[in-house]
Amino acid sequence: MELEKEIVNDIRNIVYQARNKVYQVTNNTMVQSYYEIGRTIVEKQGGMEKAEYGSELIKTISKELSAEFGRGFTTTNLKNMRTFYLTFQKGHALRDELSWTHYRLLMRVENKKARNFYEEECVNSNWSTRQLERQIHSFYYERLLSSKDGKSTKDKSIGEDDILKSPSDIIKDPYVLEFLGLPDQASFSEKELESALISHLQKFLLELGRGFSFIARQKRITFDGRHFYIDLLFYNYLLKCFVIIDLKIGDLTHQDLGQMQMYVNYYEEKVSSKEDNPPIGIVLCVDKSESLVKYTLPKNSNVYASRYKLYLPSEEELRIELHKEYNLLELEKRIGNK
Repeated sequence: MELEKEIVNDIRNIVYQARNKVYQVTNNTMVQSYYEIGRTIVEKQGGMEKAEYGSELIKTISKELSAEFGRGFTTTNLKNMRTFYLTFQKGHALRDELSWTHYRLLMRVENKKARNFYEEECVNSNWSTRQLERQIHSFYYERLLSSKDGKSTKDKSIGEDDILKSPSDIIKDPYVLEFLGLPDQASFSEKELESALISHLQKFLLELGRGFSFIARQKRITFDGRHFYIDLLFYNYLLKCFVIIDLKIGDLTHQDLGQMQMYVNYYEEKVSSKEDNPPIGIVLCVDKSESLVKYTLPKNSNVYASRYKLYLPSEEELRIELHKEYNLLELEKRIGNK
């Protein structure tokens, strides 16, 4: 019986691998053909300058092709193919790992730097189309952008080479936890928030970013006969360090930051190996005072305070956040120059 099961499992794996290869080849062929169709339409329309015109031509092409090949050549799809070519000018740079649905989502991202970032992260993190859509709608790129320290918002961008070089590169503010299904400003405890995150751990890992591996909840540390409990403990295998997360349902206090600094110090001295980088501490809270964070934590601290939202932020909210951060940075520069 054991031999039979082993043979069946081996054959099953062969079939799955074959199916995946067939799907990959089919997907790549479709993406490339749609790109070539888009290029043909643009060139026959007279190039990029005239590519937005010719709706009647698209309708005629759609009618002819639909009669011969069936669905898939609607005017909407043909316009998408045209946009595909216009958006991704370097056909040789198209990624084999991404499907046509991935590219349709990426085409909606107007900011080229953001679009390139999503494309790269989608491949590196193996995002499904649903995950990519969620990250775009939650303004993943913009939240990472607003969290990067020490640069003017006008000058900042995120590229492939910027990902996970330092602890600050993994921090977002705010974190978006809409997948928990908790109503905003509802009355719930930190324990209930923690349980909800564990129940949706896969989605929480997606929100945290690349390289995270879950270790424990309510991890106990003990010294001088006293017990302390870390809400959530992770390890980031790309940064090679522990990531400690504490959850707060209210506004941030200096005691919260001090406690997290203690956890980070303990893990650096007692738990981390010589091969590990210094631990990172993240206090997730509803709201925070930037001045309180600045004057509580020592310079070059690996402790961060980030807000969390229980709903997807609007583009206007993110715009206000970026504008607010830029004004704060400019004010600090003026004060420092006096």
